[in-house]
Amino acid sequence: MIADIPGIIEGASTGVGLGIQFLRHIERTRLLLHVIDVSGTEGRNPVQDFKTIQEELKSYSEKLAGRKQILVANKLDVMQNEDLLKQLETFAKEEQLELFKISAVTGEGIDTLMNRVTENLKELPKEELVEIEEKMVYTLEDKNEYTVTKQGEEYFVEGPAVERLMGRINIGDNESMHYFQKVIKQLGIEEELIKKGVKEGDTVKFLEWEFEWYR
Repeated sequence: MIADIPGIIEGASTGVGLGIQFLRHIERTRLLLHVIDVSGTEGRNPVQDFKTIQEELKSYSEKLAGRKQILVANKLDVMQNEDLLKQLETFAKEEQLELFKISAVTGEGIDTLMNRVTENLKELPKEELVEIEEKMVYTLEDKNEYTVTKQGEEYFVEGPAVERLMGRINIGDNESMHYFQKVIKQLGIEEELIKKGVKEGDTVKFLEWEFEWYR
């Protein structure tokens, strides 16, 4: 399985942009490919781009930053300044990182890259990938901005904190639901439901979403 992780920027490890969500996905990978623009069309420095992302990985998890990595120099077909590629080649050699040159548009170099990826995955151990506790901060306001009520045999969880939470998740995605379960525990919603007598098989409604309680 390949995960394409776009949009990691400086500050991602502290939650800037959608950084935390993206970094959580990378935790489950065994091999990282850094696809770097070497065209020079946007005035970017490929070496600095790599260093910026590497710092975010380290800030989030030293273990994550230590995973096997391959540099991928992309956009060869529109390269305007060969010096940028040479700088990246020198850097890769100094850091003892493999570097592959490709063009995603023309397909140049992609077969060679993917063959090497396949070789790496055969060699890399299938270690147990332990999820790092998510760096989310919940304020006292969050923890107070919900209500848990019982009506008949059903439980209702409502309020601004719940609206924010439900806006972040996709109930059809297992990882998203894992996040949902973790958050309701951190906010104290699970404890409140237990206090009100919820038991296995009971119906719990979070706004318009209906769940069967299981613990």
